[in-house]
Amino acid sequence: MLIAVDGPAAAGKGTLSRRLAEHFNLARLDTGLIYRTVAKKVLETKDPENNKIAIEIAQFLSLNDLDTNGLRDEAIGTAASKISAIPEVRKTLLNFQRNFAKNPPNGKVGAVLDGRDIGTVVCPKAEFKLFITASSKIRAERRFKELQDRGKEAIRSAILRDIIDRDERDSIRSVSPLLPARDAQILDTSKLDPDAVFNLALNFISLKI
Repeated sequence: MLIAVDGPAAAGKGTLSRRLAEHFNLARLDTGLIYRTVAKKVLETKDPENNKIAIEIAQFLSLNDLDTNGLRDEAIGTAASKISAIPEVRKTLLNFQRNFAKNPPNGKVGAVLDGRDIGTVVCPKAEFKLFITASSKIRAERRFKELQDRGKEAIRSAILRDIIDRDERDSIRSVSPLLPARDAQILDTSKLDPDAVFNLALNFISLKI
């Protein structure tokens, strides 16, 4: 069983994919963490603007690397969005994601992958495809509250600007732009709580099983 969950930042795809993984006993991969991990490692080098370093780091990435502190920081997210636009990095990490989908770890019966191009590029033949979205203002408010809950300083206007900029970068990039697959179920979570989103996703999946 393979479920693809795509969408922009702070739309709710992470929460949904975790619940789906638990419900169906599937392995879960937050593909955004892959790029965040590479970004964090790149920022720790002496030449963070060097694309060759990013490509090399991506080539040696492992699942254990994803268990690293600080990956959710806003600076890492911004850097990850830029690094994800490097074609060679995307090509390298594409194999990483497809291997996870094809060979779920820990004896799981399938996988849930959430990201921005799972249903269109990474796993275009996934049985179930969901595209989770919400207005930029709603997503900015969610990210603001998330950062507050984690004890981080945050400015609403700056978060909103970052989300708008990231959406634009992700949508216009030439490689794997952010857009729903033609056969994806689109869920706008702007006015929905997590339970409602989960139930809608389950209904969609049950109709296709």
